Amino acid sequence: MDLPRDDRVLSPYTGYTRAHWEAAADALLAAVEPYAGDDLALYDLPGEHTSRSGRLSDGLEGYARTLLLAAFRRDENVLERYAAGLAAGVSGVWPRIEDRSQPLVEAASIALALRLTRELLWDRLDDAVRGRAAAWLSDALTARAWPCNWELFPVTVGGFLREIGHETRACRTAVERGLERIEQWYLGDGWYTDGDGRKFDYYNGWAMHLYPVLHAWLEQDEGLLDRYGDRLSRHLADHARLFGADGAPVLQGRSLTYRFATAAPLWLGALTGRTPLPAGTTRRLASGTLRYFLERGAVDERGLLTPGWHGPDETLLQDYSGPASPYWASKGFLGLLLPPGHEVWTATEAPGPTEAADAVTAVGPPNWLIQSTRSDGLVRLHNHGSEDVRYDPYYTRLAYSTVTRPSDSCDNSVTVGGRAGRTGIEPLGTGEGWAASRHTVADAIRVTNLVVAEGAVEVRAHLVTGAAAGTPVRITGWAARDGARSELLPVFGLDDALTGTVTGPSGLFVALARLTARPDPPPLRELVSVTVEDTCELVVRWATGTERRFRFTVPDEPSALSEPSVRTVPPQVTGNP
Repeated sequence: MDLPRDDRVLSPYTGYTRAHWEAAADALLAAVEPYAGDDLALYDLPGEHTSRSGRLSDGLEGYARTLLLAAFRRDENVLERYAAGLAAGVSGVWPRIEDRSQPLVEAASIALALRLTRELLWDRLDDAVRGRAAAWLSDALTARAWPCNWELFPVTVGGFLREIGHETRACRTAVERGLERIEQWYLGDGWYTDGDGRKFDYYNGWAMHLYPVLHAWLEQDEGLLDRYGDRLSRHLADHARLFGADGAPVLQGRSLTYRFATAAPLWLGALTGRTPLPAGTTRRLASGTLRYFLERGAVDERGLLTPGWHGPDETLLQDYSGPASPYWASKGFLGLLLPPGHEVWTATEAPGPTEAADAVTAVGPPNWLIQSTRSDGLVRLHNHGSEDVRYDPYYTRLAYSTVTRPSDSCDNSVTVGGRAGRTGIEPLGTGEGWAASRHTVADAIRVTNLVVAEGAVEVRAHLVTGAAAGTPVRITGWAARDGARSELLPVFGLDDALTGTVTGPSGLFVALARLTARPDPPPLRELVSVTVEDTCELVVRWATGTERRFRFTVPDEPSALSEPSVRTVPPQVTGNP
C-alpha cells in the first residue's frame, strides 16, 4: 500500500495524518474493483465461500461493506460505480432480506451509506431505481433479527427510509422496536451485552454504540443523542484502555477479523462531541491501530483485506465469515466524515492511556480488570465476567492481552481432574486492583478465581470446591510470545510444575504471574509477598507498601469472595511467599 511519508511533527506517535487515512481508503477501494461483477452489484472476492449464507450473499456483503468505506471517503467517481451496482442489485440480483438472514446485516450498511451520501448518490438515481431500492430495503423493517446487535439493523434502515418518506409508519415502528430491545442489554457505565447473557467484546463499540449514536446524530435528535452519546462517552473511557502502545487492540471476543473497526467508536465520539478523550489522543489511538494492522500483513499482495488478524488465519473466523467479511473494518474510517479542519485532524497527537502511566482499571459491568504498563506498552485484560453462549477460547480464558492469543494448550486456565473448560462464569465483583469470578468446570466442581494486580505483576488465586480429595489441579499462565516474557511461579498449594491436589472439601491454589516485554524485569518475588492465613484468607503485600486481604467464603453464600480490608503499610517486603 502506497502511503504518504510519515509526519512526525503533527503525529509524533504514529506518523499518520488524514492524508494517510485517505490514501489507505483509496487503496482498499481500488483493490476490490477488479472483483466486482459485470453489473457491479456483487463483489466476489477470492477465498473459500464457507460462510453459512452462501456465495450470492457473500457477494452482496462485498458490495455493502466496501460501499460503506466509499461513503466515508465521499469520492464521487467511486460512488458512481456503487450507484450502478445498486441499480442492478435491486433489479433482481441481490437476495431478498428475510428473517435472520445475512442480507439484513448488509442492508444496514447500504442504508447508512445512502444516508451519509444522499446528495452524491441517492438523489442522482432515477425514480424507478429509487423505488426498487426502497422496496428492497423495506423488507428489513419487518424481518426478524437475531436477538443481539442485529436488532439495530432495522433501526438503521428505518432511519434512512423515513428520511426519504418511504413507509414512514413502518419505519417508526422498526426504529422504536430496535432501540427498545437494546435497553434490556444496557448494564450501565457505557456497557452493553450483545444480547442475553454476558457477551462483552468489541461489538460494544462497533455495533451497540455505533448504530444508535449515528441514528440520533443523523436525526438531529438532541434527546436521543444525549442518551446514547453520553453512554458512548462513558464507554470510551474504558475502550481507550484496550489499545497497546504499538496500536494493537486486546485480542478478545469474536469477529476479530474486523481489525481496525475498533477505531470506529473513537471517531464517533469526536464526530458527535461525546468523548472524554482529547482530539490528539483520539487520532493517536485510531491511527495507531490502522498502522498496526497495515504493517503486519492485514492487506495481502493484491491489496485485499484477508480473513484473519495479521495475515490470513482461519482459526479466528466464525461460521458466518466469508471472503468479504473483513471489510466491516470499513467502520474504522468513520473519521473521514470529519472535515480536514476539525481539531481531531489538526491537533498534535497525544499519548493514549497505556503510554501515560501504569494503570490497573476495574470495569464494573463486564467484571474486567484492565492492566497496562507504560514501560513496555502492553495491555492485559483479566476476564471475570464475559462469556459467549458457544465455546470460544476468545471468551473463556482468564486473561487476554495485546501481544498474546489463546493457545491450544489452554493458557490462562485452571484444569481440574484433567478438565479445563470454563462455563457458567459468575462475576463476583471488582475493586481497586482486583477482580473475581466463579465458574463451573464439570458437574458440581466449581472454581472461585481472584486476580490482584499491580504494575505488570499478578497474584492469581483459585479455590476449587466440589472435587473429590486427590483430584489433580493444574494452573496455566500466559502463552509464550516472541518479544514478550511469560512467567508463572507457585506460591501456595502448587509444586514447581504448577500442579497440586485437592486434599479436603476444597483446595486453594495460588501463583504469581507476569507478562512483560521488558528485557530484564526485577524478580517477581521481590515485588510482592503473598501469604495464606487460616487456610482461606489471602494476604498480598506489595513492595510499594500496599497490603490487601481477601477472604474466601463458602461458594453457596451470596458472595464467594469478600475484601474486608485494604490498608497501606510501610514500603517493605515482609518475607518470601
